[in-house]
Amino acid sequence: MEKQQNKNQTKRISPNQTAIIGAILTLIGGFFLFYNYIEKKTTFAFDYMASILDEQSSKENIILQQDGKKTEKEEQEQDSGEEITNEYIGYLIIPKINLTKGFLDKRSPENDVEKNILVVEGSTYPDKEKGNLILAGHSGTGWKAFFNELYQLTIGDYAYVTYKNKKYIYQIKNIYKQQKTGKIAIYRNYDKTTLTLVTCTNYDQTTQTIYIAELEKIEE
Repeated sequence: MEKQQNKNQTKRISPNQTAIIGAILTLIGGFFLFYNYIEKKTTFAFDYMASILDEQSSKENIILQQDGKKTEKEEQEQDSGEEITNEYIGYLIIPKINLTKGFLDKRSPENDVEKNILVVEGSTYPDKEKGNLILAGHSGTGWKAFFNELYQLTIGDYAYVTYKNKKYIYQIKNIYKQQKTGKIAIYRNYDKTTLTLVTCTNYDQTTQTIYIAELEKIEE
């Protein structure tokens, strides 16, 4: 009988042990609550910085550089006198990330990073030899984060642009990051016709990522 009582006593949890277990459970619960809070704040901050970058990209001048040479402005394509349209004039297609998105005449009021991918001031269209089509887009979350998956691209991947019933096939040749300064330094081969894609770096609030692709061929 005494042995049975001793066994029952050894199975009981002391008040001190109960308090310790309760404290551990409280800490675990608090950790998960804190983690979720930080994660939400991080996502919010990332989206906010993406918005700031793209707003700056649409307003500031674009710096173009080549292999450390003196900074110079990209020669702007002269207006052809064609009517401004709010319809898409071309499409960016990147099969690897299942992206198909139209872009507008750079003079259109709808050419706005808050509504579409942005044809950056200073761009030339794909049919200009040795020109550079520069497209900027949001990363992050939400319907307007058209460039959120660009981080999956690597050198050698392909991007296509359809424009005026032709298909321009580009291959990515360079990917690099820059600090956000409100301007974008673009390093490309000026003997090539190029496509440049610009977006915020995923999960990095201080940099933007630039993708340089060179034209390989044109299909009718």
